[in-house]
Amino acid sequence: MDNLRDILDAAARGVFPPEDGRTTLVPQPSHRDAGVIAFTAHAVVFTDEDPGWVYETLRGVDCDALAAPMHPRFLAALMERTERTAETIDAVLVGSPLPGEPPLALRELPREASRDASSEMSGEAEDARRARIGYARGRRDDVRAWTTEGAVLVMGRGVAGRLEVSVEVDANVRRRGLGRLLVTAARHLVTEPLWAQVAPGNARSVRAFQAAGYRPVGAELLLRAR
Repeated sequence: MDNLRDILDAAARGVFPPEDGRTTLVPQPSHRDAGVIAFTAHAVVFTDEDPGWVYETLRGVDCDALAAPMHPRFLAALMERTERTAETIDAVLVGSPLPGEPPLALRELPREASRDASSEMSGEAEDARRARIGYARGRRDDVRAWTTEGAVLVMGRGVAGRLEVSVEVDANVRRRGLGRLLVTAARHLVTEPLWAQVAPGNARSVRAFQAAGYRPVGAELLLRAR
């Protein structure tokens, strides 16, 4: 496979790169997105940088070859080379579409509200929901948002055009299963695999996605243009 979308589509079907300890280099799917995805015993670097430089830099990292693509020294070198910044290394999960209606009532915000993240919201909890929509807009295309009492569900086209989901649950209604219901509901709204990026330290969110049937497929670091 010579492009990132094909690799992701295969992973969503449960077909992963060979567990051979190697690193595959593919072009960036867009100017916005560059980075590294680590699967089991195989990594994929998506960048438009010189392949010779990438492989030479990986060989120069003083660690096990399996760990080199996600090693801080390689990632720091890649950021400096590309003049990009990075956020956290996320766990990547994927869920298949589900038939039928969502398990809770959702109201889609008008596209204008999803675009400017202002609309009908006010107050501290609503500020957090607006921030969630705004965060998605900075990293995804075609962002849509749905609300339910105490939370917002956001979806949009992210890395290589994959459909990505995130949620924001109000602090006063957490630990009641609402996050799990929301990410389950998201699977009822789609007709293609639905991807999620979750900080590994956010154990509550990881558990919610796994309880909703999302499968972990790897780890990912995205590099953002400055």
